[in-house]
Amino acid sequence: MFHKIKNVSALPNCRLSVQFSEGVTKIYDVLPLIEKYKMFEMLKDEELFSGVTVDVGGYGIIWNDDIDISCDELFANGEKIETPFDGLMAFSDATTIWGLNESTLRKAISYGKLVNGVDVCKYGKQWVVSISAMQREYGMPKV
Repeated sequence: MFHKIKNVSALPNCRLSVQFSEGVTKIYDVLPLIEKYKMFEMLKDEELFSGVTVDVGGYGIIWNDDIDISCDELFANGEKIETPFDGLMAFSDATTIWGLNESTLRKAISYGKLVNGVDVCKYGKQWVVSISAMQREYGMPKV
């Protein structure tokens, strides 16, 4: 399964907090890469390290044209941590992962299949949905 990255933050001691679109957050330790591969040695510079960003499309993270790490590496070798946001995702991510239209999810709310305040909730203009509700109603993800 493809694990699209939504956000990345640099942490102390060459670690990263990586949030994935399926509602999982992992801590990834970059130090082993720095020690093993010459190209990663530049990341010892805290200013460069803190400039990490998500690559276009969420396929990985990048620091510059020479240094990047794939989403698969980050997911496979990151340590999962518990957060209050685990198991939640934006409607836009849910529609991509399940191969649905956003209007399908809105109709599911109006028909009572997804219960507002239990399965889904709106924050400002953004709807979020629980992954368990998506699996209950639509099965396992298509992507």
